[in-house]
Amino acid sequence: MTGAAAALRLPGDPPGGRRAVAMWSIGVVVYFIAVTYRTSLGVAGIEAAERFEVNASALSTFSLLQLLVYAGMQIPVGLLVDRWGTRKVLSLGIVLFTTGQFGFALADSYPVALACRALLGCGDAMTFISVLRLGARWFPARRGPLVAQLAGLIGMAGNLITTLVLARVLAGFGWTPTFAGSAVAGLLGLLLVLGFLKDQPAGCRAAVPRHDGPGYVRRQISAAWAEPGTRLGMWIHFTTQFPAMVFLLLWGLPFLVRAQGLSMEGASTLLTLVVLSNMAVGLVYGQTVARHHRARAPLALGTVAATALLWAAVLYWPGRTPLWALVVLCLVLGACGPGSMIGFDFARPANPPERQGTASGIVNMGGFTASMTTLLAVGVLLDLTGDNFRVAFSAVFLLEALGVSQILRLRRRADRRERERIVASRVEAVHVPAQT
Repeated sequence: MTGAAAALRLPGDPPGGRRAVAMWSIGVVVYFIAVTYRTSLGVAGIEAAERFEVNASALSTFSLLQLLVYAGMQIPVGLLVDRWGTRKVLSLGIVLFTTGQFGFALADSYPVALACRALLGCGDAMTFISVLRLGARWFPARRGPLVAQLAGLIGMAGNLITTLVLARVLAGFGWTPTFAGSAVAGLLGLLLVLGFLKDQPAGCRAAVPRHDGPGYVRRQISAAWAEPGTRLGMWIHFTTQFPAMVFLLLWGLPFLVRAQGLSMEGASTLLTLVVLSNMAVGLVYGQTVARHHRARAPLALGTVAATALLWAAVLYWPGRTPLWALVVLCLVLGACGPGSMIGFDFARPANPPERQGTASGIVNMGGFTASMTTLLAVGVLLDLTGDNFRVAFSAVFLLEALGVSQILRLRRRADRRERERIVASRVEAVHVPAQT
């Protein structure tokens, strides 16, 4: 075992192996399905506007509402995962997002469709944190960064399936058959979870948190927030994720078409390039952090710096930006998702197993809060400036500056606390066998 791996080995660490891969794969399949449902509206925007007779502003409310529900559910979901376990929360999530997708297939009015997307967002919010906890319970800590990045990569593959497959099915079969047919995948996922998924290996020594009394919620949140690693992870997620999220979810296509003069096909190709880059960079970041634990903060800060540099170059290029620069921007934006996953690599070792869900919820809330803030800020600034994307997209720099200041403030404190925990775990590992 390498020095880095030994440093991450804790008493009672799960052994991993084929059974761990099988259990984790079930969770990842559910996450994959949730992402395809989450992004399905992205290829059905024109059809949705016609079906529900709404304008572009009302249409964008679908995405904003989903993000709002997703972000707002992160801490409650984390608490539920710690209290109920992965299997129960994933099952509930599948029921909610499948019901939302099926209801969306049948909806014939805007309010009903909006309620269905909110229900879908609620179920979707229960998947990723559950998958992270599943990985932490089945794989040794040294595998955590790679396992988390692989989960994110497979989720992005769900985005690709939506773009490449669901769009064609929609064009060929129409609205109701497409969305109702896709809901079948949720039922299959539910059967997998109920029939085969186990929360953790037999004999796992993870402590069981006290669930009695109203103080449980306060204790869980307070204990997780008290750890500098949790707060550092949240700010890393906050700072790295949102530029790509804003670009992919809403404002990238209008910017490329209206400000840069690209065709719809050319702009869609560049958005797909962001997704492909995300998948490739995720593998690199996962392997790097797993082998070189101290590379976490440099990778995160490097991602922020590269994003800010390319964002500024494209925005302030005299006239229209050349295509090669837009391609480079999209490749760099692909690193934002993997960069945000590094936040979980700080929160994971900072919290015991019985608090992993709560800590992950706090971290995950960071990026989606930044994304919602920027989505709204860009929209307001575009209205105020007459579609001046240079001014509107400059909001990105303000949030990045805020995030970087917090990362630098918390970094040393989190490193010191993590070293103390590693030393304590080694002492425990030495003494536990002598007492048995």
